[in-house]
Amino acid sequence: MNASSRPTAPVIGLTTYLEQSQTGVWNVPAAFLPKVYFDAVNRAGGIAVLLPPQAVDAAIAGRVLDGLDGLIISGGKDVDPARYGQAAHAETDEPRRDRDAWEDGLLTAAIARDLPFLGICRGAQMLNVTLGGTLHQHLPDVIGSERYNAGGGVFVDNHVLVDADSHIAGLIGGAVIGKSYHHQSIDRVADGLVVTARTDDGTVQAVELPNLRFGVAVQWHPEQDSDDIRLFEGLVLAAREYSIARQEGSM
Repeated sequence: MNASSRPTAPVIGLTTYLEQSQTGVWNVPAAFLPKVYFDAVNRAGGIAVLLPPQAVDAAIAGRVLDGLDGLIISGGKDVDPARYGQAAHAETDEPRRDRDAWEDGLLTAAIARDLPFLGICRGAQMLNVTLGGTLHQHLPDVIGSERYNAGGGVFVDNHVLVDADSHIAGLIGGAVIGKSYHHQSIDRVADGLVVTARTDDGTVQAVELPNLRFGVAVQWHPEQDSDDIRLFEGLVLAAREYSIARQEGSM
């Protein structure tokens, strides 16, 4: 295969943190994302670009997505509970309203144009809130344990059961060991979203928008399992197909 006939690697945008960060003599607000996220995208055959929180409206979100073939809404701080009509729980993070607005705008635009996307942890929660759903603000109050968050940066293994007829099952099969690090989860599921995976205590572990080519979000952290990049491969494949369809004008 010569260079001109090789499939073009799709461009995948990944949302980032915006936090006070220290490196060397600098201690400043900075956008960052753990390397494991874009390593997974690269290994799956995609080109990763980072999307730091910034001012957004429909026109800006659309312009950003014009340069992308796929989108990942990454993990991070809790979604502002005011977005789903609740006061903050004592354990809920200080809101990152700029990031909430940024990801809401990107998700809304991605859904409208059927751009493939994958939500991870906070990304699953953000998708649900963007579409009108709510969250459990502190899951231990609901399930009586901290099985999903050991703290200290340690990811916890949890057995996730996946619905057989789901998009996710087509990629990873009927079960997976999810790497968990969260104290919140989806409560009321937004209209249009379908729950496609749970753990044995009923906690929602994955949701999908079945009318999209790839609208998938998981509560666990697939980027933390270096031996399993199947969800990223699924996103990259869908992004490549999206790119081809856009180039051919068949969308």
